[in-house]
Amino acid sequence: MSAMSVLISVGAVLGKTNLLQLTLMALVEVTVFVTMMMIDRHYLNVDAHVSMMHIHVFATYFGLMVAWFLSRSLNERVEQEKTQTEKRSSLFTMLGTLFLWIFWPSFNSALLDSPIERKNAVFSTYYALAASTVTAISVSVLAHSQRKINMTHIHNAVLAGGVAVGASCHLIASPWLAMVLGFMAGLISIGGALCLPGYFNQVLGTHDTCGVHYTFGLPGLLGGITYILLIIYEVNWTTKSISRIDIQLFFGAGTLSLAMASGLIAGVLTGLVLSLKIFKAPPAAKHFDDQAFWEFPHLATGF
Repeated sequence: MSAMSVLISVGAVLGKTNLLQLTLMALVEVTVFVTMMMIDRHYLNVDAHVSMMHIHVFATYFGLMVAWFLSRSLNERVEQEKTQTEKRSSLFTMLGTLFLWIFWPSFNSALLDSPIERKNAVFSTYYALAASTVTAISVSVLAHSQRKINMTHIHNAVLAGGVAVGASCHLIASPWLAMVLGFMAGLISIGGALCLPGYFNQVLGTHDTCGVHYTFGLPGLLGGITYILLIIYEVNWTTKSISRIDIQLFFGAGTLSLAMASGLIAGVLTGLVLSLKIFKAPPAAKHFDDQAFWEFPHLATGF
């Protein structure tokens, strides 16, 4: 499950790195993430499920920091020309999106011990995914000038509900809360896809190739905050103890902050190392080109 952190972060740097850089990035990221989980378990007394669900926040900001160092020389014209999606690849990508959609409840419930909590997690995840899917398709159509569905939006936003409900899925006992989280995650994801590349990313000078910030990062923050609120509500309902609420708030906020801070710091250090000349990163003019790693028969001599 920790390997998923690499899959998320690679989406931010895809097309701007070579294989050696990706290998080193994967080794560093998994090591830091497992260390962070050990700190959560032994010092913050956080269960494995909640610590694992912060993987979305950690991996997103790790990848964004690495991408920030690798995107500083990126030409805007090259970026726009080479990152356009093609119809066949978008349709093929939907197979992967559907696969993730079906098996996301397994990921959200794998580390839960109680059968009741596991059942709540599975149902809550499906409710959130369904709500984010309907929201994503509806808002994507409304945002398009010709009232068409943007497949890039669908690839990202239909999974945002599963991310947002991950940390608190076992605490949700009624469908409406999971569906509200899915609805909010869908709105955040579509809004991020429409606004962040043109405004936020240009201000920061970074390039997020696959949009992991609004697919995993922002919905992950929403899920982390929701978990803190639900824990406070549960403690307040059962004990009425202010000190107990303060303790839960401290540990919940501390775990989420640790995930974000670890991702940012480790990403900065990794980005500094990967930007060194010894790794022979591809020049900006060669970003998003596949010919360096793949064979193209139609481009070979004689074709």
